[in-house]
Amino acid sequence: MPEVSVKPLEPGAVIGILGGGQLGRMTGLAAACLGYRVHIYCPDPFAPAKQVSDVSTTASYDDLARLTEFAQSVDVVTFEFENIPSIAVSTISPITPVRPNSRALEISQDRILEKNFISSLGIATTPYWPVRDAVELERVLNSLNRSGVLKSARLGYDGKNQTRVNSSDRASVVWDEMGGKTGIVEEWVSFDREISVIVARSGDGMTRVYDPVQNCHRCYILEHTIAPARIGRDVAEAACGIAREIADALDLVGILAVEMFLKDDSSLLVNEIAPRPHNSGHWTIDACVTSQFEQLVRAICGVPLGDTTRHSDAEMQNLIGDAANDWLKYLEEPGARLHLYGKSHIRPGRKMGHVTRLKPLTPNAT
Repeated sequence: MPEVSVKPLEPGAVIGILGGGQLGRMTGLAAACLGYRVHIYCPDPFAPAKQVSDVSTTASYDDLARLTEFAQSVDVVTFEFENIPSIAVSTISPITPVRPNSRALEISQDRILEKNFISSLGIATTPYWPVRDAVELERVLNSLNRSGVLKSARLGYDGKNQTRVNSSDRASVVWDEMGGKTGIVEEWVSFDREISVIVARSGDGMTRVYDPVQNCHRCYILEHTIAPARIGRDVAEAACGIAREIADALDLVGILAVEMFLKDDSSLLVNEIAPRPHNSGHWTIDACVTSQFEQLVRAICGVPLGDTTRHSDAEMQNLIGDAANDWLKYLEEPGARLHLYGKSHIRPGRKMGHVTRLKPLTPNAT
């Protein structure tokens, strides 16, 4: 059932954001364009989002007193990453609405819950098996001819806490490398390409979907995104339908990203979901009428969703690690749009910014 009523928040209202990374930063910038103010809550005093916010709180996510103060100071709360402790949301939600809801957050925090939920909708996922220790891992690997992907059930992202398992690997060693208390083994699936779809959903159940995009990874980290994906209309429509169905089932108010594998037979398998702005949607800032970040603001503030029309094709390149040192080169490049995240320390594998290159529009895939 859709949320009964989301009363529109007037300009000047304050949006609270749990998390201070680049997604919170870009959401804050979009909120400012619509006249809203932003209050960032994050343990890191130097978080990128705090550089562009009106107010910030530096405190842990289990500091109940500070969370209560934060909730009382804002008109609505959202989050920019999934690994928010449940105590934070349970403390805030009786005081101030949290959008998306706690159920969407809980499901997306745990890969086993996530896969179970998606499967319960009759939507295909990569085949998976929960594992609790190295003994169970050994048994599952033997059934898969010792070929699969082991991931921690919780807290893994950008390749962290996951590893490809090969025939010569010892289960005990792989389990220790994974580093989680509970794991999930996914069958190694041969696929043609990875795509993702971002859907926005408002409190009255209305949805707006962005064109599916094609994602290319290196070392499990998204390297670049091509918009639109090089797929047929039927596949694009099916992918958008899957994203809408999951958003409806979550009773989502906000933004949802759905990553999928496109197999050689044109069937789709859902890999992961994220109820927040997503790296594969950064291209929407420069190539769409309404960016994913503005769309999130619109949804949680109860104002009409924006137009998702793509006015240009685009390719988004993540600037990972020392690639950000070439910032001047990107500024000199015709047609390139540079976005730096304000992070002071460059580390290997760390996303420091992105560049979007716009191209002439091709016919809409959907």
